[in-house]
Amino acid sequence: MVNLEGILLIVSFLSFIRLPALDIARWDLECEFNNTDHRTELNGVERLIVRRGQPFTINLHLRSGVYQPGGSALDLTVETGPQPSDQYGTQASFGLTDQIDTSRWSAAITSPPGNMVSLSICSPPDAPIGRWRLTLGQGGRVDFVLLYNPWCTGDVVYMDSEEKLREYILAQDGIIYRGGWKYPIPTPWNYGQFEDGILNACLRILDMNPKCLRNPGKDASGRRNPIYVSRVLSAMVNCNDDKGVLLGRWTDDYDGGVSPLSWKGSVEILRNWDTNACQPVRFGQCWVFAAVACSVSRALGIPCRLVTNYNSAHDTNSDLVIERYVDENGQLVQKSRDMIWNYHCWVENWMTRPDLKPGFDGWQVMDPTPQEKSEGVYCCGPIPLKAIKEGELAYKYDAPFVFAEVNADVHTFMKRKDGTTKKIISSVHVGLKISTKSVGSDRREDITHLYKYPEGSDEEREAFTKANHQNKLLQQQDNAGLLIVIKVSADMRKGCDFDVFAVITNNTPNEKKCRLVFGSRAVSYNGILGENCGFKDLLNVQLAPGEGQLRVALRMNYSKYAENLTEDNLIRLAALLLDYGTQEAYLAVRNVVLVNPEIKVRILGEPKENRKLAAEITLQNPLPVPLQNCCFTVEGSNLTGGQIAEGQNQFRVQEVQSGRQAQGQGRQNGQAGGYRVQKQVRVKTGRTSKKRIEKAGVREKHAG
Repeated sequence: MVNLEGILLIVSFLSFIRLPALDIARWDLECEFNNTDHRTELNGVERLIVRRGQPFTINLHLRSGVYQPGGSALDLTVETGPQPSDQYGTQASFGLTDQIDTSRWSAAITSPPGNMVSLSICSPPDAPIGRWRLTLGQGGRVDFVLLYNPWCTGDVVYMDSEEKLREYILAQDGIIYRGGWKYPIPTPWNYGQFEDGILNACLRILDMNPKCLRNPGKDASGRRNPIYVSRVLSAMVNCNDDKGVLLGRWTDDYDGGVSPLSWKGSVEILRNWDTNACQPVRFGQCWVFAAVACSVSRALGIPCRLVTNYNSAHDTNSDLVIERYVDENGQLVQKSRDMIWNYHCWVENWMTRPDLKPGFDGWQVMDPTPQEKSEGVYCCGPIPLKAIKEGELAYKYDAPFVFAEVNADVHTFMKRKDGTTKKIISSVHVGLKISTKSVGSDRREDITHLYKYPEGSDEEREAFTKANHQNKLLQQQDNAGLLIVIKVSADMRKGCDFDVFAVITNNTPNEKKCRLVFGSRAVSYNGILGENCGFKDLLNVQLAPGEGQLRVALRMNYSKYAENLTEDNLIRLAALLLDYGTQEAYLAVRNVVLVNPEIKVRILGEPKENRKLAAEITLQNPLPVPLQNCCFTVEGSNLTGGQIAEGQNQFRVQEVQSGRQAQGQGRQNGQAGGYRVQKQVRVKTGRTSKKRIEKAGVREKHAG
């Protein structure tokens, strides 16, 4: 007869027998192998940087004894943050198992018996990201960095496309679209998320955020969630409420800093912030804020892309209406904080949204430009694109503000000299040609359809109804009376004289007598008006009935607009038509972008890996005056040893006759790191400046 009581006593006794612990003499983190396997090797191979939900391997060299399966033990502990806790998921203790369990912290020996042991360790796919410490047994301590893993199916940032991951995680350079919706201008940008020191700066951004400073334990736990981290980044890229990265400036006064247009990449910005005690870098505007946020998101492992919305509405009171006032000359009167920006940039981060009902996973808008406060802080998002498209404005975070940016009504009123106002007829639309860089190419991808349904469609009507946006539906009607539009030349280059046209069509059966006021003013990309660039007032305009058309030209002379242009090279055209018979007013508005001359980059010779590469940069001056105090700036990832300090380069500039070329040469040793060259040059009228540079690298980079 079996003695069950005796068996239970034996089992109980065996459970208290501890297997002998592995006696570890030293260990090898296998950084090069692990980092390459986890696609983090571009950060360097001097330290261990791995992604969650994916095993990594450490080799243990034993001081004595030999590892035997089932006969050896090893206790492991992992911790992150200043207040590690099992409750918050910032601490875990575990031992050896037969095989890895990717759903939790686990470890298994993968090598045969011997005095060298290969230890495989895996984190759960929802572990908090950041700096971790691993304790091996009684004494061995290993520091490593854990990142999001968009290659892991269990991670909420998982993206099922290797091609897209190469673009949205691994690509270190990209294109930002600026200019205007009629002529989007591609601007190259060096994201540089794998450059030396950038990951440290990104982790420091998380450490310096006010939520971490108030409750570091809770913040460390929150870093498991990309929704939480994206919202933190949205607030920390600007410095309005905290020790954030960038200070915004939307005037022409950049004393104490540099113009936002001088930045060609995120690397220098993040390094400056990190090395200067987290003092804000001066200055940024929307595309710079968005680009830095994109660099940080990609560095942490969140798929990210930068997006440009043309004719972007800034609705300050959440009524989905932008009210604009013009004077009797058709010129905008700055009466309201509501504005329409020529373009506005934000980023989209890729993740699932388990906090919302199903169907709202994927791209989420996150905007770090400080515009309006959200929950008391200057931040915006993340909000699903689908919520914007469907008019679901109750969803987190900040859906009404983003919805207005792409869908708001525009009501225009004329303010008369006697103080009265009159609503005028104007066809101004917002949310045009929403753009991002295509995957794997430099082409522009139009993603407007991801934000809104086709105008006039049943789906659009349903979305507006859900968003309580009835005004937009009521406004959708044809204009059967007078019609005025502005047309421009195909080629408008800075430095040239050119014509713009007000084209008026009379769709009524009656002859019309009208007044036409056609003016132009310099304007910044965010809608701030500058000085007059040209003006015409015609008091007696006769329009024949039955689709009679009149074309009125306004000459734009360089001598007039040159001194008034802002760095954005934008001119706002406004044509106001007053019908004497009906007293109706019609307004057409259009922003035009003057194109700068192209900077040409020519690679000299055949590019070869680990060999110096020479490039020639050429600029033709189209202006009737010399260019002075100019510099070429070249920046790219992993090309050379960094910025060339002023005076240390070998560029030589010589005086040349008209039509000849000014030439100089510079040289930089080929080492790993970023590349930025600045050299002052003087370019005379109608001449070409040409610079030759030599750099190490394997492919041509963008120049700006």
